[in-house]
Amino acid sequence: MIKALFFDIDGTLVSFRTHSVPKPTVEALAEARRRGVRIFISTGRPRPLINNLDPIESLIDGYITVNGAICTVGGQTISRTPIDTEDVRTIIEAADRYGIPSLIVGEDRAIVHNYSPIVDKVFGGMLAITGIDRGTTTAQMLEAPIYQMTPFFDTAQEAEVVRLLRHSESTRWCEYFSDVISADADKGRGMETIAGHEGIALDECMAFGDGGNDISILKKAGTGVAMGNAGDEVKAAADYVTDHIDNEGVPKALMHFGVI
Repeated sequence: MIKALFFDIDGTLVSFRTHSVPKPTVEALAEARRRGVRIFISTGRPRPLINNLDPIESLIDGYITVNGAICTVGGQTISRTPIDTEDVRTIIEAADRYGIPSLIVGEDRAIVHNYSPIVDKVFGGMLAITGIDRGTTTAQMLEAPIYQMTPFFDTAQEAEVVRLLRHSESTRWCEYFSDVISADADKGRGMETIAGHEGIALDECMAFGDGGNDISILKKAGTGVAMGNAGDEVKAAADYVTDHIDNEGVPKALMHFGVI
């Protein structure tokens, strides 16, 4: 019996084409919630940059954010896993060396270090993200724990810098950037934390995703569902591959497994 659903946002709940949650998905989640199934978000986005879930916000019980570095249930933060401070500085130095931007994510805000127009192209255009703090400086951000770095590394730069990190890992779900978090955090661990807190067994959890940062949660959930628009590596990690996000992939999977 499935008692909890965990959903990635971009490419899973929210269409890259419309930047919204498709109506059939909204209706499916409302029906699952009506049947007593808990609904959780599992995203690489920090909480201040989640701006596209209004149609289902009232249905959400909790959030795995910044790829598992911060987990909340009902507004209460139940776990925080910051990045090693030396690793943060290593990434900033690499961003300066390569002349590329990097998002720096704290608990309550996210800023851009080394702004360039590619930030607006990707975050503002492709992902329709709003809420990036334009007033806080990098030095001010580094006074508090950092939970995620999102440098616009290409794959070669990413590989070079990852070798220098002491206790952090990088995942990539977008061609333009990678997400760096603590080696002690990922979406799978985030699900374990929330499920344990709520008294839900992992085999009672179903997780949905489409990107590389979803592989850990798809493998750890009792049922892992890859979207039809996911990459081959993600599909290989899942128990089931559903349809494309824009072709009712989420509702079809929930019906297939009898959740709705």
